[in-house]
Amino acid sequence: MTWEWLVLGGLALVALGLLVALARLRARTTRELDLARAEAEELRRRLDRLELERSRPMADEQEFRITSVGGLEPGAATNEPSEPVQLERAVFADLVLRESVIRLGSLAHGVRRALAPEARHRIRFEMKREVKRARKQRRTEMRAAHREWQARQREQLTDDDVKESA
Repeated sequence: MTWEWLVLGGLALVALGLLVALARLRARTTRELDLARAEAEELRRRLDRLELERSRPMADEQEFRITSVGGLEPGAATNEPSEPVQLERAVFADLVLRESVIRLGSLAHGVRRALAPEARHRIRFEMKREVKRARKQRRTEMRAAHREWQARQREQLTDDDVKESA
C-alpha cells in the first residue's frame, strides 16, 4: 500500500506543478495582452493626432521640382574631384556581409521557386510543346526538301529526254 500512496502523492505533486505553471502562464499572457492593448491604444492616439495635423492646411507649402538625377548638386564645383568616402573596417565588413547574405537569400529563393513542383510541371509542359513543334517543323522541312528533290529529278529527266530527241 505504501507504493500506491507514493504514486498518488507523486501524481498530486505533478498536478499541483501543472496548476502553478498554468497560473503563471495565464498571468503572463494577461500581462502581455494588457501591454498590447495599451500599445494599440497609444498608437491609435498617435494616429489620430497625425491625421489631425495632416488635415490642417500648411501655411507655407513648398513645391519641389527634380531637375537632375544622380548628378552633381547645383552648387557644387564641377572641376574638383570628390574625396572618396573612407569606411571603418567593421562598417565595411558589415556592408559586405549584409550584401552577401541578401544575394545568397535571393539565390536560395530563386532556386526554391525553380525547383517547386508547379515550376517543374510548367517546364515539362513547355518542353513537350517545344519538342512537338520542332518535330512538326522538321517534318514540314523534310517534305519540302523531298518535293524539291523530286522536282529536280523530274526536271533532269525531261532535260535528258529533250537532249536525246534533238
